[in-house]
Amino acid sequence: MADASRSAATAKYRKPKLPLKVRLSVSLISAITDAICRSDGTINRRLISFLNLRAPPNPTTVRGVRTIDLTVDPSRKLWFRLFLPVDGRPQRLPLIVFFHGGGFAYLSPDTRAYDLACRRIARKIPAVVASVNYRLAPEHRYPAPYEDGIDVLRFVDSGGIDAVAGYLVDTSSCFLAGDSAGANIAHHVACRWAAAGGGWSKVRLLDSPKSFLLRVLCHELISNPMRSSDH
Repeated sequence: MADASRSAATAKYRKPKLPLKVRLSVSLISAITDAICRSDGTINRRLISFLNLRAPPNPTTVRGVRTIDLTVDPSRKLWFRLFLPVDGRPQRLPLIVFFHGGGFAYLSPDTRAYDLACRRIARKIPAVVASVNYRLAPEHRYPAPYEDGIDVLRFVDSGGIDAVAGYLVDTSSCFLAGDSAGANIAHHVACRWAAAGGGWSKVRLLDSPKSFLLRVLCHELISNPMRSSDH
């Protein structure tokens, strides 16, 4: 009787069929993921470099936005792409520090899809967007991306973007955002920022008159905070 009831419930709540285009896209992504992952858990970076369509920085304004790449730490290839909208408003714009998705292991700010997404965010809000190139797994273990995220905030706090965007951005109105794994990073960077307490010159705590606002946008991939033997 229980099995019959379970079968009836399964039939009643059967998953809807996905559109053909979605199924083809998922199949293609799965095939690519399987191809670039080696049996020992490492990733074939040479192969993925051919499959990852990239967009270079463009200092020329395109659709109301220009881009500049700024280096934070060359020794660990920590940099971010700054998206600067051309906006005629007299007031300065907020800053969005964005972390791309990719399962902590793939993609980068210059991946064409994320370049287009951040351009759209910068233009539509409008806001200055800093898309972070954090270190990827499995070459770099936890908590490398979280450390990179907080170091980008320190870079901003020390005036690292003032020369190219100081006239445009209001760093006292800053948001953290991310997609999938990037939203997880944004969440943990926010926690680290809050735990750091004082010591920020431009980035201020939430109870100060000009607070540094922290928000997590997009889908968030939450993982177990307890480290396992697989990490």
